Amino acid sequence: MDNTQPRMRWWGWGEDGNDGPIKPGAKKMLTKNCGWPDGVNNPPVELGAVQLPAAGLPDDARTRFEELLGAEFVRDDHATRVSHAAGRSLPDLLRLRSADLPFAPDVVLYPASHAEVDALLAICAQERIAVVPFGGGTSVVAGIDAFRPGFRSCVCISLARLDQILDIDEESLTATVQAGVFGPDLEEKLQASGFTLGHFPQSFEFSTVGGWVATRSAGQQSTGYGRIDDNVFGLRCSTPSGPVELRSTPATAAGPNPRQVFVGSEGTLGIITQATLRIKRLPETTLPDAWFFPDFHSGAAALREIEQSGLRPDIARLSDLNETAFGLAQLGSDIQRKGLLAFLRARGVTTPCMLVLRYDGRKADAKSRRAGGRAIARKHQGVTMGGAPETQWEKHRFSTPYLRDQLMTEGVIVETMETAAPWSRIESLHDTIKADIEKAMADRGTPALVLCHISHLYTAGCSLYYTVFAQQQVGQEMEQWKTLKTAAGNAMVDNGGTITHHHAAGADHAPWLPRETGELWLRMLRAAKAEVDPEGIMNPGKLMNGPSAL
Repeated sequence: MDNTQPRMRWWGWGEDGNDGPIKPGAKKMLTKNCGWPDGVNNPPVELGAVQLPAAGLPDDARTRFEELLGAEFVRDDHATRVSHAAGRSLPDLLRLRSADLPFAPDVVLYPASHAEVDALLAICAQERIAVVPFGGGTSVVAGIDAFRPGFRSCVCISLARLDQILDIDEESLTATVQAGVFGPDLEEKLQASGFTLGHFPQSFEFSTVGGWVATRSAGQQSTGYGRIDDNVFGLRCSTPSGPVELRSTPATAAGPNPRQVFVGSEGTLGIITQATLRIKRLPETTLPDAWFFPDFHSGAAALREIEQSGLRPDIARLSDLNETAFGLAQLGSDIQRKGLLAFLRARGVTTPCMLVLRYDGRKADAKSRRAGGRAIARKHQGVTMGGAPETQWEKHRFSTPYLRDQLMTEGVIVETMETAAPWSRIESLHDTIKADIEKAMADRGTPALVLCHISHLYTAGCSLYYTVFAQQQVGQEMEQWKTLKTAAGNAMVDNGGTITHHHAAGADHAPWLPRETGELWLRMLRAAKAEVDPEGIMNPGKLMNGPSAL
């Protein structure tokens, strides 16, 4: 297999053949809340119709790249440039579908070793060429857009050929992995040896280890297995000033942890080429569980008590009323949905909020933790449905992004965003964000349906993840998105939340960073960047050097 070929289709999420229809119940819910654009059918354009800016790579730089990598791995054909020009944010998808990409790399480079990455960055620094690192291309925050402020050219450096799992240390429970390894390939190799990383973001099938580390990724099992930043023990990063190699160690008191400077640096300091990660033995059993609560408050209180009691569910996801209703309408049959709602009504639950849980580990321990969780759920008025809803949710957990592509074809935009906050603020924050989005979108004349769920539990708090639907405002889509994003971002940061729990900052979240971290911290990051990247070539326009407004 040619490992340099993108795994995702160029215009949307994932691979062809996985798109499904919008089911009648879900369409009815969208129509009631947003209206439905009649007769709209806007499929993606043909690849050849996409307009790109003219490539501007100097001949002397191209010659140096080809001498280093070979001409085969220096590519500027139309398809390669398009497939590396955008992530999968709503603005990215709108631009791809409009056939007009204002940003694109002049060339895509495919190094196969640490030394080649080091050499490429040295050339780019000498030639003053901007560099955008590329893993799987799943960024939803303009994290890989080919900005080039003040630079004559921009190249994309793909990590596709750095795809080796170098070592599985069964005594230390660590795996050393090159940055271009995709999630499914890593898990297949680990599980064949009896281990797992347990890192399953929704982008799992199409994202890479390097991308996870560079963006402080969290997965759907991170409550039990930890976020990626919890599991990085060592790493190697190529920078324009030379490589940084940080040994694998379980703990150190040798000053501030330098690993955490590069984890989450989003390619602005250099390119992470290798990481040593903590792994776990495969669990002896996995026990699913599911509950329906009469309201979001009861479910949130149950989750908080479960987490703070040390019961450690490995998966925990509480959907609010809207998300529960939409999920039942889209993912199950109408007969199943009506039967479930009748069952719940008979037990006094008329506005259900669904909680799915999973407990992994040794059989006795997992059973004990599940029993403790069940006692708490009952205390908070939960009604159990056994494990079937959780199993059904897992079946679809990587497929839901395909729905966004289908909805956009039919004239409905979809945006996702996430935050995290202390438990004491979660319920008010949930309500405020929802209300502010609804008001802002209604004021534009495009009412929104807002869904939310709690996930990623911590002793002190949790994350909130939002999905927003609205009719596409033809000709004003970018302003519509800015209205939505601004309302949500302001509500998050002004009410005690973070601007991002796991999507990273990129360019889209950068305007809120001064309010969250303070200007002094951003100046400290810029000072670190000036040391390792004195020409400022690494992923310009992102994170600490991102825009001050959308």
